[in-house]
Amino acid sequence: MILYAKSLGASATVLGIIAGMTPLLVIFQIPAAKHVGRIGCKRFVFAGWGARTLFVVGMALVPLAGGFLNPASRLALLLANLFAFNLIRGISTCGWLPWISALIPASMRGRYLVRDVACQNLGGVAVFLLAAFVLGEQSEAWRFAVLFGFSAVMAWVSLGSLRRVPEVETPAEGRPSAVPVPWGEIIAYPPFQKLVWMAAGWSVAYGGLTTFVVAFLKTECGMSEYKIMLVTSVSFLGGMTSLVFLGSRLDRLGSKPVLIFSMASWLLIVGGWIVIAGRVVAPLIWAVLGLQFLMGLASSLVAMATTRLALEVVPPMGRDHFFTFYSVAANLTLGVAPVFWGAGIDALQNVHGKWLGMEWNRFSIFFTAVCLVFLLTLFLCRRLEEARAVRMEELLRDIVQQSPLRYWFRFWPRG
Repeated sequence: MILYAKSLGASATVLGIIAGMTPLLVIFQIPAAKHVGRIGCKRFVFAGWGARTLFVVGMALVPLAGGFLNPASRLALLLANLFAFNLIRGISTCGWLPWISALIPASMRGRYLVRDVACQNLGGVAVFLLAAFVLGEQSEAWRFAVLFGFSAVMAWVSLGSLRRVPEVETPAEGRPSAVPVPWGEIIAYPPFQKLVWMAAGWSVAYGGLTTFVVAFLKTECGMSEYKIMLVTSVSFLGGMTSLVFLGSRLDRLGSKPVLIFSMASWLLIVGGWIVIAGRVVAPLIWAVLGLQFLMGLASSLVAMATTRLALEVVPPMGRDHFFTFYSVAANLTLGVAPVFWGAGIDALQNVHGKWLGMEWNRFSIFFTAVCLVFLLTLFLCRRLEEARAVRMEELLRDIVQQSPLRYWFRFWPRG
């Protein structure tokens, strides 16, 4: 979607709007949350999933309109379909977290999330390799139409799987009530409040990062759509390795140490992009592939650990509204961030200068600002409350003891 919009002449600000539209429209979960208990989680999610797929079909038709619509009109049509798609998605997803929290026992949520993310990344690898093959070196409009059409077909196929997931009984506290929702008490609940602040920090730092990495590779490194798709597919391989990295650790050791470890890793990853954008090192393919792999791994770790911690700290009473506020707060910042970053990148388009041995341009400044936000988020991670979480040192010790490195340590000289 980002590459197609770029081919139509979209600016960084427009790319930011596209990237931010999905999380921004999650705000409609707030008015929708009161209807989940009445309709039922499964029916609510299933109806939204089916309705939004119609607009994927609309997106697939946009590239075929090149014969009679100019690029600006096609971009406007694309944005309109994306808005409708994400509006319906934003409304319907408020039933998802209450649904899985009722379906999956607390002791198994970490294992479920690890496998869930592994399956998502396996699908991501497959579809990005397919996209690279379809787009080729010279991307044409009909090739994008084929990919969007494939997306629509797969969305309908996934409805069959969603239909087989069992419904859950709505607890008494989740049913409609005439009593006003105590939003003040929900926001003030200390463990939940700290989680929301951390999720907001992560969303600002991560929001737009993948989008503008693609823009950087396209505009500054001169990569074709084909190569960008191949390079980006490596991030899903990184996400899949989270299954090996975490395994049962998430349930056994807790989410907090995983989040601290992940944020520290992000500082190193974004540091790599800073030195590439600042022309300290050349954008060698092995370096780009390595950073993409680590981005996929680190983002998967954050997604799993944050979701599990949300399921852990949210109390049963008022569960739907807790999850709604959490999703809206995290996604609102995730949606605003790429628009903000995109506008900033556009504003700095003509900035070029040398300092501290590197070039300061719009992308090196962008990556540096993102790095500072990750540093703040690392501090917020350390404030999180989790009853059964271990210290990060124990997580690192467990990783070393359970990894192939343990065989090398046997031969390490002692004394």
